[in-house]
Parts: sequence; C-alpha cells; structure tokens
Amino acid sequence: MSKQYGFGIIGAGMIGNFHAEAVRQLGNARLVGICDTSPGSAQKCAEKHGCEASDDLEKFLSRKDIDVVTVATPSGTHADLAIAAARHGKHCIAEKPIDITLAKIDAAIAEHDKAGTKLGGIFNIRFLKTAQIFKQAVSEGRFGRLTFGLAYGPWWRDQAYYDGGGWRGTWKMDGGGALMNQGIHTIDLLQWLMGPVKRVHAMCSTLAHERIEVEDTAAAVLEFAGGALGALACTTSMWPGHFRIVEVSGTDGTVAMADQNFFFWQFRQEKPQDKEIREKYLEFPAVSMGASNPSAGMTADGHRDNFASFLKALDEGRRPEIDGAEARKAVQIILAVYESARTGKPVELG
Repeated sequence: MSKQYGFGIIGAGMIGNFHAEAVRQLGNARLVGICDTSPGSAQKCAEKHGCEASDDLEKFLSRKDIDVVTVATPSGTHADLAIAAARHGKHCIAEKPIDITLAKIDAAIAEHDKAGTKLGGIFNIRFLKTAQIFKQAVSEGRFGRLTFGLAYGPWWRDQAYYDGGGWRGTWKMDGGGALMNQGIHTIDLLQWLMGPVKRVHAMCSTLAHERIEVEDTAAAVLEFAGGALGALACTTSMWPGHFRIVEVSGTDGTVAMADQNFFFWQFRQEKPQDKEIREKYLEFPAVSMGASNPSAGMTADGHRDNFASFLKALDEGRRPEIDGAEARKAVQIILAVYESARTGKPVELG
C-alpha cells in the first residue's frame, strides 16, 4: 500500500485552486494547507478546499504533516520556493515554467539533490490520453525517420489580461510572453515527441499590446538533434485565437494533434488500432475557448495525473517522469529563441 502524502500549496490564485482540486482527487494524498502572502486569498482558497490557511512561509514549510509542496506563484519565484522547500526537507512540484532562468533551475535541482528530496515540474498536457497515444507511436518507431515537427499556439489575450496581473508581461516575473507563459506546453510536447532541439533561429515582436516588456508574437525555425527540421509559432496577438497544434511527420507517417484530439492520424503501415484511434479521437476542433481565456474549459484532471505520476515515483524510489531536468528542457528552448531574436543569429543549444 502506498504512503499517504500531505500536500501544501504555495499560491492561492487561479492555478493554486486547480492544484488544490487535483490533490483532493488523489487517493494517496491529503491537502494540509495553502500558503499565500495575501492572508485573504489564502483563507478564501483554504475554506473552499477544506484545509488550513497560512501567510507565513517559514512556519508553513516547517510543518511535519506536509511531505510535498506545490508551487503556484508567479513564474520568477518558482525556483526560490523550490529551494526553500528542499531546505525544509520537502519534495516539490513547481508549476510551469519551473523557473525563468537556467541558473535558477539548476540551483533548485542541485538543492533537491543535496537534500535527498525530489523536484518535479508540471506539464499536465502530457497526461492527456491522446498525448500518451502520440508518444507511444513515436516510441514504436512508426514515423520512420522523423523529418519535421510543428508547435503552433495561435492564442489571444486582451490588454486587460496584462494590465490586471501586475507581474504579467514582465521579464522579471513572467520571464517572457507568448512563449514562456502560454506556449511552453506546446513547445514541451514537441520536444518530448521529437527529441532534443539542436539549433534555433527566431524572431519575436510585440504587435498587439501596450505596457508589456515581452513578446506577444514569436516564430522560430528549429533543427533537432536527430536531423529533423521544425517550426514553432506562439502568440497572444491573434484574435480570437484557436486550437494549439502539435504535428510530427516522418518518412512513414504523420500525426497532427489539436488541443485534446487528433485531426490527422496516418501511417504507411496501418495497424488495427489505427481505425479505432481515428474513430474515437479524430475530430477537427472548433475554436478553443482556452485560446482567448486562460481558464476556459480547464479542469484539474491533468494536474491530478501529473501529481499522481510524481507520487508513484516517490513510492518506487525513482526520479519523477517530469523531474527538474525534464522540466528545464522547454525553458532552454524558449531562452534560445529569445537570444536568437535578440541577436538575429542562430543559437545552438548545449
């Protein structure tokens, strides 16, 4: 029988509420408390989810009934809080991006290695049934030689989204714009499926918003370590926004995924399950509400499965599927895109 894990959540905003709901859906987890620097926010969230509220981080992390901390605060604070968790002997799962600089991510990884605790990231889209089917097809070699991959996040955010967030649209706390905040899930899916990115050549611009420091429109050409080429484009400048697309092609097949479903699934060598997959999951989507509203249609299911995977790794004494090093990969790609856009030159990823 697996251990019962006590969870503490840092951050009582929209995402913190999804974390709380996800924990409550797990049979081997108990939500102990929620901590936020705003006592009112912490209390409201705690009352909603039936746990204790705190505005004192030190006392919160010192609680012996908390085994795992999740971080749901502005992006630029994630590594600092993950480090604090490690120093208090707590496992930690940090929201995407795991942080906004590689140096801070590496420091958090090192701190958890030193403490003997586990650090995990959140890429809940990976746990969709269709994403798992997609990954299996890649692992089985059904595409032949991979030749091209596409990550496309054509989304919209209105000006009020940036004006109302305080930290949104800033380099210090958001770490970037349409790529680091919105597009990171799409970029992570592509690199998870296609393998490491070797080189990027990119452009970024701010075209549809005022009073933000970061990009709302970005495009890049990619070269993967395996030799395939690719492209990514992520925006918050395309009204009204529509479904994210991740597409993988090779010499023996092509699959295209739009949000939670496929709209293309074809292989040179047909297998019996292909017909069933198309019948069950092939659907050309309508406009995705999440493309213009960050919480529309969102449920806690993906976070629940992400957390469950982390706890299973703890039970089995192994590294989590999405550990700090794995969560770092998408951030490294995004930072390379920013560097290429700044210099106008291709950037190699080490």
